[in-house]
Amino acid sequence: MNKLLTSTAAAALLSASVCVNAQELEGVYLGGAASGYFLDNERFLEDEDDDAAVLGVNLGYRFANPLAVEIGYGTSVSGEDVDAFKIDGFYYINDIGSGWKPYFVLGYTQFSFDEDEVLSDGDDSTGQMDVGFGFAKTWDNSQWEFRGDGRFLERMGNGDQATDLAVNLAVNYYFTKPAVPVAPASEPAPAPPETRTITVKLNVEFEYNKADVLAIYGDELTAVANAMKAHDDILLQLEGHTDSSGSDEYNQGLSQRRVEAVKARLTADYGIPASRISTVGYGESRPIADNGTDEGRARNRRVVGELNYTEVVGD
Repeated sequence: MNKLLTSTAAAALLSASVCVNAQELEGVYLGGAASGYFLDNERFLEDEDDDAAVLGVNLGYRFANPLAVEIGYGTSVSGEDVDAFKIDGFYYINDIGSGWKPYFVLGYTQFSFDEDEVLSDGDDSTGQMDVGFGFAKTWDNSQWEFRGDGRFLERMGNGDQATDLAVNLAVNYYFTKPAVPVAPASEPAPAPPETRTITVKLNVEFEYNKADVLAIYGDELTAVANAMKAHDDILLQLEGHTDSSGSDEYNQGLSQRRVEAVKARLTADYGIPASRISTVGYGESRPIADNGTDEGRARNRRVVGELNYTEVVGD
């Protein structure tokens, strides 16, 4: 018995040493099995061997987890001369990692002993109810399964009471490829909204040597003020300019008075906070037209500003 226990344990450890990730198996499978039976010595007359090593085949069906049913047949290769026919049901528990699943087994085993065996009650065929616990191992992208368990077998029906023990190892091949878990489809990320950049320009021109904001520029001032009210995060910088008439010092002061006049209109008439408007006067240093003509000088007497902001199309 010790020799049989040692070889069985070694086979189980060898099989356990292979570790990869598991997938779910189901459907029809066919396999080979090796079992070690430690038979109750009360069955036999004195001096009879009470161990049996049995090799056999399994045919089963595993349902969508956690249940499976199986029939099997085996014949002894050492020890007692016995044949074993089995019907088993398996209940698999959740995966515990690396493809290993514990399971419970409940089944029925029919032993048929050789006619020459010397049995204590003279009965050469006995039925056993068996219950056990074990572990199954599966691999990614593989249709193979390893299984190992230990069982108690209790004799049924008339005859001497007999409680047997068994260690079972099996390697099964599933004819259906393993089911790969499908991740739920994720909602597509919403498309970013379509936007556009809006530019609002202000260009206020002045009469010669004056800093009065003419009424004709009311629409431009209104457009700038409305944009600043709708977008309270934008700031406005106003730039004042003159033509080349007069001294540099005088024109510098005149450009500053003009830019302050436009700011005053935006704050007083439209309620724009003064802190959101900055001003700078450049005098005559930045002309945009020829100061040698009346038309050119008129264009150079100006206050300009520009706002840029982004808005969502369709809002």
